[in-house]
Amino acid sequence: MTQFLIRLFIRQPDHAQDPKVRAAYGNLACWVGVACNLLLCLGKLTVGTLFGSIAIMADALNNLSDASSNVVSLVGFKLAGKAPDAEHPFGHARYEYLAGLVVSVTILGIGFSLLKESVVKVLHPTPVMFSWLTVAVLIASILVKLWMSGFNRTIGRIIGSETLIATAADSRNDVLSTSAVLIAAVLCRVTGWDVLDGLMGVGVAAFILISGWGLVMDTLSPLLGESPSEDLVDHIEQKVLSYPGVLGMHDLMVHDYGPGHQFASLHVELPAEQDPLEAHDLIDNIERDFLKNDRLLVTIHYDPIVTSDAAVGVLRARLAEKLRQLDPALSLHDLRIVPGRTHTNVLFDLVLPAGYAGDKVELLEQLEQFIKEQDTAYSCIIKVEQSYTAAHK
Repeated sequence: MTQFLIRLFIRQPDHAQDPKVRAAYGNLACWVGVACNLLLCLGKLTVGTLFGSIAIMADALNNLSDASSNVVSLVGFKLAGKAPDAEHPFGHARYEYLAGLVVSVTILGIGFSLLKESVVKVLHPTPVMFSWLTVAVLIASILVKLWMSGFNRTIGRIIGSETLIATAADSRNDVLSTSAVLIAAVLCRVTGWDVLDGLMGVGVAAFILISGWGLVMDTLSPLLGESPSEDLVDHIEQKVLSYPGVLGMHDLMVHDYGPGHQFASLHVELPAEQDPLEAHDLIDNIERDFLKNDRLLVTIHYDPIVTSDAAVGVLRARLAEKLRQLDPALSLHDLRIVPGRTHTNVLFDLVLPAGYAGDKVELLEQLEQFIKEQDTAYSCIIKVEQSYTAAHK
């Protein structure tokens, strides 16, 4: 069914990185979600009203909240597709994150409302009428939500949308909550304990609240400026280092302005003896490669590395090993040895992971002492920097 809908409604489905195709995928997922959730909501509201089940009513309102979430996501995809303008030169793709945040807060509000109603039902239980119609509607809901979870996950992976992947997880959660409601309906029938209906309603409400809170955290993170994914960092590093003559890279920064709108800057280390024009041409080629094949606008700074001085190479290797022993998350770059009349300056940049919990003063003292042990004439000058990518696990 998923592939059938894609072929039916998406033109050029293989070009998912194209903004128009991506928006078409998002719109398809949202409209399918609205239709399915409204049908499920109407069916459960009818059954819940007829047979007096607060748990089924709670599950119906959960589907209604999902439908409203799909509408908000639809608006988010529409706004995110707006072209850059003078006021927003980086585009409007962050609207997708804002839409996800609105959805998450809405889910929390409905969860609190359902929790209140369910607690009242626990304290003052009322009879629940059982029918096979109830069972049929709930089983149908479970099957539909299972399909919706796979559908949204597939679309979300195709276009790289955290919003749709979160929607897929929410549909999976709905399968569990609806299953709980079904179990409650059967148990009320078998045991006659009507309080079970209210208790299961509390469970469904709690599930909605937990899911909503998780979604709030997921959508807030990119808005606050989270670290780029480890996969993206690895991909950038491997591509840069694959070019002949590149000795290393550092100071990678990735700015996320919404799905498909990422910008990066980094420093590339090249031999200082290389012709500057050749180095510049190589850097241009790397930047064009990222833009053409990854839709990633990369700005690269050229760092010349002296490769003819053996002392620099030896000291760099020893320092790197020392840092690895102290903390594998530490790194260095731009090491230079500058001889003078009375002493020799050793200069380098020390990179600390964000949120480094160690004693920085003690760390610098250890490194200065280590440099002195290599040569008493060495005088250490260390520039401390922060890394803007998460340390590899």
